[in-house]
Amino acid sequence: MDKKKWLRIVSVYSMIYTVITLLNSVLYLCNGIYEDPSGNWHELDRAVILLIGITAFELCTNLPVKPLMLRYVIAYIPSLLLAFACVWFSGLREPLAKTAYRDIWINFTGLFALLCMVNAIVCVYKQKRGKRLE
Repeated sequence: MDKKKWLRIVSVYSMIYTVITLLNSVLYLCNGIYEDPSGNWHELDRAVILLIGITAFELCTNLPVKPLMLRYVIAYIPSLLLAFACVWFSGLREPLAKTAYRDIWINFTGLFALLCMVNAIVCVYKQKRGKRLE
């Protein structure tokens, strides 16, 4: 991969992590919680889960598989299983919330689906634009 692609990946990762962290903090403050009850481990866990998702998404965008939807599924299933494994391993460090697996599934799937939709729109736009130039 070239330097430009790496810079894009790091930028996307950083922006998403920042937005998620800010949203989490705002939601805590709105609920009257002034400190993150899970502490620094929660931040590190969030960073690892996001790294798994971004890596899987970047890999799936480069797979030579058609149709596009199959490419997404091929990347989603193992990455979600890896995210579940990370949650399980974090349970060895401290007790998990009762909804830990549900929460990770909702958050991971939601973000992955959003990235896939954006990528699909970009791909369709590029195809239409390419046909107009021919």
